[in-house]
Amino acid sequence: MDRAVAREQALDAAEELFYGRGIQAVGMDDIRAASGVSLKRLYQLFPAKEQLVEAYLERRDVRWRGRLAEFVQGHEDPEERILAVFDWLERWFGEPGFRGCAWINSYGELGATSSRVVAQVRSHKRAFRAYLADLVADAGLPAPLTGRLFLLAEGAMVTAGITATPEPAREARQAAAALLHST
Repeated sequence: MDRAVAREQALDAAEELFYGRGIQAVGMDDIRAASGVSLKRLYQLFPAKEQLVEAYLERRDVRWRGRLAEFVQGHEDPEERILAVFDWLERWFGEPGFRGCAWINSYGELGATSSRVVAQVRSHKRAFRAYLADLVADAGLPAPLTGRLFLLAEGAMVTAGITATPEPAREARQAAAALLHST
């Protein structure tokens, strides 16, 4: 098995297990068993579990933000694009196996002990906030609206992860619409 294939298999297994069960509940032997990649090869690819967690979050970030942007770009009106963020969140929250935000979950588990995880989480959240800022600017709305929309989206993510329902996205969308119409 070549390096790239082994890496993808390991990351696929890590994503499923870390997101589904939690990072601390999953050992490298669990990743080995689920991926079919030998323990020796796993440690060649990721000398420490923390590096595997970092790679998992990085790869998930690219895919998550890409899916969001693709969905939002399907809307022509700049203000509708902002609201589409919340529509996309509702779809995501309703997916089978949704367990909340992977970055918030990872931060909760390892934020106090892993600078690598903290860096990935902060990078993801900064990028999401910057994406919202671009949407706000494209709509010609005041920049301070970005922070409010960001907090609505983040609060919806946390709440949906706890309640296991897409309802927080609908509520956040309603609040976002009220904010847009009050500016």
